[in-house]
Amino acid sequence: MRRTFVLLAAALVTGALAMPPASAAEAGEGFTIKDPRITESSGLAASRQHPGIYWTHNDSDDGAHLYAVDSRTGETVATLTLTGVGSPRDVEAISIGPDDQIYVGDIGDNLGGSWPHVWIYRLPEPKTLKDATVPATQYVVTYADGARDAESLVVHPRTGRVYIVDKDERGSHLYQGPPELTASGGNVFTRVADVPDLEATDAALSPDGERLVVRSYFGAVAYDWNGGRIERTGRLSVPFLGQGESVTYTADGSRLMYGAEGAGSSVEPGEAPGGGTGGSGSPAPAGGTARDDDGEDDGSGGISIGRGALAVGAAVAALVGLSRLRRRK
Repeated sequence: MRRTFVLLAAALVTGALAMPPASAAEAGEGFTIKDPRITESSGLAASRQHPGIYWTHNDSDDGAHLYAVDSRTGETVATLTLTGVGSPRDVEAISIGPDDQIYVGDIGDNLGGSWPHVWIYRLPEPKTLKDATVPATQYVVTYADGARDAESLVVHPRTGRVYIVDKDERGSHLYQGPPELTASGGNVFTRVADVPDLEATDAALSPDGERLVVRSYFGAVAYDWNGGRIERTGRLSVPFLGQGESVTYTADGSRLMYGAEGAGSSVEPGEAPGGGTGGSGSPAPAGGTARDDDGEDDGSGGISIGRGALAVGAAVAALVGLSRLRRRK
């Protein structure tokens, strides 16, 4: 009986310690994109339907393809080939709007803002992750104040309205699209706010639609959305990844995930405005380790005492119960 009890105790403790932590989708853990086809990951969007999945795409010269990358393994689990969109020129951004609609921004302009129009593609996120050819709707986009280069596109999660942040070394600008995009004519985007001191390479709206983050190659700035009348709240610390090209909120809004171009590129977590809430509040202080209320580390360093500790505690409680039961016999 004593030997059986000892073996059972060891199994319980070992099992508790071996329990995996929260999934990458929940904890905002970093990962490496392993697909050799993805050499210029220029946009990033967290799936709402598939926990732990991030959509990305190459910058240019890759055709109309989207890749679903599993953050738990870094492997591509689905490749979508878009039809009905012609030949993409410079795909720079991706965002997910209401009703799980994916928006792809073919909005870059390597000629310095000389193309008379750019494009946005929209398609439903598939319910099943597998390689597929998917028809997409194409929208023609122009700017009220003339052509420009841009790499940042966001879709408001509640209204579905599309916004673009242009890329300007003198300071970027937020452009608002029409209330609804039309595929039968042009869609004129109008400047509604300045994004100063930042050459924007990507942007992200929090899942509750209350926070905007705009990043550059080496930094990021947080804003209160304020109905599109953005108000700056502060700079964010950004992991150094080389040529920083992408940012997205995790699906639950608790973290930001930053990506970069290059083969085998890394995607790393960073602080979210509001101290990891994805909602109201101030950005977590840079330098130091921000923690959630349950004591878990936010992925920037330090010790996590969340689920692992709870599992060990449960195992210990079970051992105590078994010991008492044995003494009664």
